Amino acid sequence: MKILLVGEYSRLHNSLKEGLTAVGHDVTIIGCGDYFKNYPVDIKLNRKYTSGLAKKWKVLLYKLFNIDLAAEAIKKQFFSHSENLKGYDVVQLINESPLGVTPKIEKEVVSFLAEHNKKLFLLSCGTDYISVKYAYDKKFRYSILSPLFEGKVSEKEFDPVLKYIQPEFKSLHEFVFQHISGVIATDMDYHIPMKGHPLYVGLIPNPINTEELPYIPFSVEDKIVIFHGINRSNYYKKGSDYFEAALSKLNEKYADKIEIITVESVPYAEYIELYNKAHIVLDQVLGFDQGYNALEAMAKGKVVFTGAEKEFVEYYNLEKQVAINALPDAQAIYNDLEQLILNPSELTGISKNARKFIEKEHHFIKVAEKYVETWLNN
Repeated sequence: MKILLVGEYSRLHNSLKEGLTAVGHDVTIIGCGDYFKNYPVDIKLNRKYTSGLAKKWKVLLYKLFNIDLAAEAIKKQFFSHSENLKGYDVVQLINESPLGVTPKIEKEVVSFLAEHNKKLFLLSCGTDYISVKYAYDKKFRYSILSPLFEGKVSEKEFDPVLKYIQPEFKSLHEFVFQHISGVIATDMDYHIPMKGHPLYVGLIPNPINTEELPYIPFSVEDKIVIFHGINRSNYYKKGSDYFEAALSKLNEKYADKIEIITVESVPYAEYIELYNKAHIVLDQVLGFDQGYNALEAMAKGKVVFTGAEKEFVEYYNLEKQVAINALPDAQAIYNDLEQLILNPSELTGISKNARKFIEKEHHFIKVAEKYVETWLNN
């Protein structure tokens, strides 16, 4: 099949492409590379007006005339490739707003792709109307919106999330759903809100290229190394405040037994290199399942503090622990970390379980084959 993947988050579409090409499909990715992470894409759309005088000019024009120069620049680049964006068997959008521009321009992009290609599918793998509305209505025990409900952040600070339930983005959601053949969720945080929707075609786990992420044999010869990567724009959304509070307390008591590596908003390649030496990776708190960073760390055999709630355990019918369920409770996180520091032999077992789990449920070729089956049957 000839497949076009639109947009990129967390290397998901790159890993899927690797799986699809391994079984003989022709795959192209178009996107912006996900801001500072700069993931590779085949057709690169460059974000402009992001700093200095150009950014100030963009903000002024938007305030005065509601013209978004950055979005218009992305649109112009996208349609300059229009002949290369036709005739695909399947087009898959990473999100309802796959290019991260204004809803008006996203509608033009989706309309074009639907008109000139055979099938259009949508991923639910990041903030979108259905998942944000579900969280906003407090249907989860806790969610990425918990910091808002607890008064840690203002609605303005959470606008990148809350915008999805505003009228303009709700209209985009409805428009996209009129043009797609189906929606695929990538983990429990999106599967749960989507259940029962007529266009929902099921959960397909995130693809992980285990060939590029070799298992690192686990050994604790000196200190236990704990890695915490912070994306400042997602600080509360990821629950980084809980991790920092737990680490502060842990360092007071066990400074002679641990080494803590904290990095902030670094490119993907640098991020990977920095966490390779870690035994424990602190990923996120406010989720029921693992995101991409957690899965890649698990593939390398890291012991990851992330979402691993009972819904996740039951869905995969897990009998052995593959990750540590990080609860929104700094004391609980501290207790779990302390348990591992005092009993380092437990780390080895979880490390091996994590790798086996990734190979069984997230192997990029197995996952690619599930996508192909889903696309063909819907």
